[in-house]
Amino acid sequence: MNLDLAKKIVAISQEAGEIIMGFYRTSFTVTQKSDDSPLTQADLAAHKYISAALEKLTPDIPVLSEEAANIPYEVRKSWKRYWLVDPLDGTREFVKRNDDFTVNIALVEDGEAIIGVVHVPVFNISYYAARGAGAFELNAGVERRIHIRSPVPAVPYFVITRNNRDAALDALLEKLPAHEAVSRGSALKICLVAAGDADLYPRTGPTSEWDTAAGHCVVDEAGGKILRLPELTPLRYNQKDSLLNPGFVVIGDPQYGWETYLK
Repeated sequence: MNLDLAKKIVAISQEAGEIIMGFYRTSFTVTQKSDDSPLTQADLAAHKYISAALEKLTPDIPVLSEEAANIPYEVRKSWKRYWLVDPLDGTREFVKRNDDFTVNIALVEDGEAIIGVVHVPVFNISYYAARGAGAFELNAGVERRIHIRSPVPAVPYFVITRNNRDAALDALLEKLPAHEAVSRGSALKICLVAAGDADLYPRTGPTSEWDTAAGHCVVDEAGGKILRLPELTPLRYNQKDSLLNPGFVVIGDPQYGWETYLK
């Protein structure tokens, strides 16, 4: 049942992606939010479409979207399940026109993502998963099951943030084995680990829960993990007033012994 629902969410994310691409192919205006992050018409249009589509599909499940996140924790903490949405993850990438932006939609239940869809509009690729049903990539209509890479190669491959690299990340990378690394944007980084195209994604800079929940389900079902730093405990959702995540690491092959380097 959850996999059938996930496929319906893929369709919603693809429609939102088409809306976003309509703006991406033209000129658009950029404003700044109170936290100095950028906001475009594409963010708002995708939010409006996704919110309406989810309300129609599952009228009994509330929606928490980045573009309507002013729902008090006193209200949210009573939710057993809810949709967690980033209508356009990677707005900075969108503004710079470097293609690394996504649509993220997750169904969260009791603090864990049980359905996750990450759609990459420019490449027409959707990564999706449902708890217990596996993780999948839908690339231009061709579907395949995905899994983390195992074993990890002699020189592991990392994906790191393009816009929020800081001293803490540099210090963490120094502790890790010799590796190759590439900078990418948005939740695509999580999906690259899930699909076996990268082995690790460490993150010390700021992110919000809607940035990670959808990809979290995908990487879990692909055999990987997302762990909080420095505790190395699972990342959870809707557990506190703030919607900011702690630092975390997305691990591919759990048998590699990443924890030895990360403690």
